[in-house]
This record gives sequence, structure tokens and C-alpha cells, in this order.
Amino acid sequence: MGVFPRRRLAAVALVAATALLTTAGCGGDEPAEGGPVTLTVDVFGQMGYQELYQEYMAAHPDVKIVERGTGGNLDEYSPKLTQWLAAGKGAGDVVAIEEGLLVEYKANPQNFVNLLDHGAAELKGNFLDWKWNQALTADGKQLIGLGTDVGGMAMCYRSDLFAKAGLPTQRDEVSKLWPTWQDYIATGEKFKAANTGAAFLDSATNIFNTIVLQTAGNAQGYHYYDTANNLVVDSNPAVRQAWDTTMDILDSGLSGKYGSWSEEWVSAFKQAKFATIACPAWMTGVIEGNAGPAAKGKWDIAQVPGNGGNWGGSFLAVPKQSKHQAEAIELAKFLTSAKGQIGAFKAKGPLPSNPQALDDPAIVDSKNAYFSDAPVGKIFAAGAKSLKPVYMGPKNQAVRTEVENAVRTVDLGQRSPEQAWTDAVNNAKKAAAK
Repeated sequence: MGVFPRRRLAAVALVAATALLTTAGCGGDEPAEGGPVTLTVDVFGQMGYQELYQEYMAAHPDVKIVERGTGGNLDEYSPKLTQWLAAGKGAGDVVAIEEGLLVEYKANPQNFVNLLDHGAAELKGNFLDWKWNQALTADGKQLIGLGTDVGGMAMCYRSDLFAKAGLPTQRDEVSKLWPTWQDYIATGEKFKAANTGAAFLDSATNIFNTIVLQTAGNAQGYHYYDTANNLVVDSNPAVRQAWDTTMDILDSGLSGKYGSWSEEWVSAFKQAKFATIACPAWMTGVIEGNAGPAAKGKWDIAQVPGNGGNWGGSFLAVPKQSKHQAEAIELAKFLTSAKGQIGAFKAKGPLPSNPQALDDPAIVDSKNAYFSDAPVGKIFAAGAKSLKPVYMGPKNQAVRTEVENAVRTVDLGQRSPEQAWTDAVNNAKKAAAK
């Protein structure tokens, strides 16, 4: 995810059979004599591994895989994982780490198996260079995780609501509506004037995160922290530019005000209460899961306003506390291989970080039936190799939460944009200092 992105940045629900992340326990139960080794995989969001698990277990009858998850809420997932790592017990044998949290976990590399000591170096060519480098410690001597996905951006929209508003519905024509974010606002105002009964977009936070990552990626390559780990929320033009653009969107009354990842947000999908949503590749699985079968063929995918961008991406790591490190490492290698990343993409949409997978016809020529047969391979994969990552600092998740909370207060009419900006800066500084 993704998926992700943060994937508060991902789906709010996993398959019903998935055990809750909050379940107490430890990674990798000791097998009964002669029985299989149980590997616990801790994830957030819909990473698309269910069929891959079955395939792996069929080829490895001595391994049983159990997945735990909390939907997409990193504010729940990360503290629990941090607690387990500090305690030396409780974490899964394989754990997903979202890119915005990676720097924080790399600060304590002793908690993870160094994958370079287990043949990972020969896999370097299986990942985009920047994706590989993200998981290396500063001295380059330890690799704490193998990359899963990246998050190329698009804009997903409901063609039935566009038709109701008298707007074009074909994806190429829709893309032409909004080459810039100001054009997106103008389109939203036309949609609003049509009184369809739906909002133009889901919420301010998703749009803000898309714009700030896009703007930063096309400029300095960082947003909340610079590459020297200095907090620059109030001095980085990319952050303020994204803020101002988001405030323009809110001032136009285009937001449905549905809190991302909330129950009302999920219900809004099912009830067709908004027409567009910022859509990194992993979000397609979220939309399908939330909107349900009845909305198949009513969603489509257009280009994102502005110039590309990257939102989301994760890694799989093996905590040192695992009692089955060798087996866990092999599973992580399989899930992040070209075959594994293609399987995850087909299942839930997270875009591979594996160059070989990105070139595979299974990705390049793929279409998504749920999204009106949108050519997702061409939409997302075509520019994946040129994606520009945004550097994430040591308290990125905590800082991001405070900034987005401030955005949310404007969305709900609780603060003016300038009042909320002051809150964002002050609260971000407090979060970074903890």
C-alpha cells in the first residue's frame, strides 16, 4: 500500500478471516512436533497477499501463514508495532512498514534482521534504485526491508455522477478538464452548480496530501522535513503552496467533508456521495472494497491534475524477535519478487516497485474491470520508473497527522485557513519534539 499510502492511506477493512492486529501474541508460534512453522504477517490496508499466501503454502507445506491487520489506520498500526519492537515480543515474523514511518524505524536498526546478511544484495536490481536506497541505513550497511509498492497518482471519478452533472464521462475527456488544480476547482464548481446531490470530492485531507507530495516531488524532493532532518513545515514553499490550493478547493465548497478512513467515508462510497477522489494505484483496491459490487462500471480513472506525483509505498521487514527468521526472510523475498508484486497488483492494485514487474505484460496491458476497463497498466505503470520520491523525516507520521488535523478543522468549518495554518505549524513542532 500502499498500499498504503499513508495508507490511512489504504482500505479500512481486510478480509473477515484476518485476525486483528491488536490481538496479543508473538510472531511465529512454535510448531507442534512435526507440524508446520507458523509465520505471522503484520500488515495495514489491502496489500493483496491472500492468493499469494495460498500459493506459497502449497509449495511449502512446512509453512503456515497467518495475516494480522487493522485496515488502513497507521495511527493504530504503528504504535502497536513500535511497542512490540521495544518489548522484544509480539511482532509478526514479517511486518509491513509504510514509507512515511521508515526513517523512524531505521533509527533502531537493531530491531530488524539485516537482509544484506541473507542474500538480499543480489536482489538490488529487482527494485527501483530509490526504493532500494530508502530501506538502507545511513551507513549503507543494513537493509531493514524489501520494497513492495509505489504510489503513482491519478484521479478516480464516478462517471455516472459526471453524466448527471452534464460533464464529459470518457476518461480522456475528463483528463482534459483539469490539467491544473485550478482547472480541477473550476470543474468542481460546474459539478456543484448541477445539484447532483453529491459532493465533488470526498475530503480535504486526501487532496491536500496528494498536492503536497506532488508539489514537493517536483521541487525540493521533501516536504515536512528536509534531507538533514530539519522540520521545515513553515518554511518549505511546497507545503504552503499545497495548503493554499487546498484552501481554495474548500473555499469553493467542493468537499463532502467525509473523514478519510472513517465509517462515514466508507458509507459515502456506497451511497455515491462524492464524485472524485485522489487515487494513487493502491487506492483502487480501497474504492472497490468500499463502494462494493453495485458500483462496478460506475467508476473510472483519469489523469491527476498537475504533474504526476507519488503517494504511498511500503516495505516488508523481519524483526529480530522472530523465532523463524530464515522462513520469514524467504516469505518476504517471495512477496516482494516480480511474481509476488504482480500478484498483489492483480488482487488489490498496489503498483510494483520491481522494474521487471513494471515491464511485464501482466502489468503493462492490464485493465481493471471494476473501473470501466480502465487501462491501469498504462495509467499507473507507464511513468512509474520516473516517479520522484519525497523524503520522509524521523517524525513524519506524527507531523503529518497534525497538519492534516488542521486541514480537517477548516473542512469542518471550525477554523479559518490562517488560524488552522498556525495550528498546523505549532502542533507539528510539538509532535516533532516528542
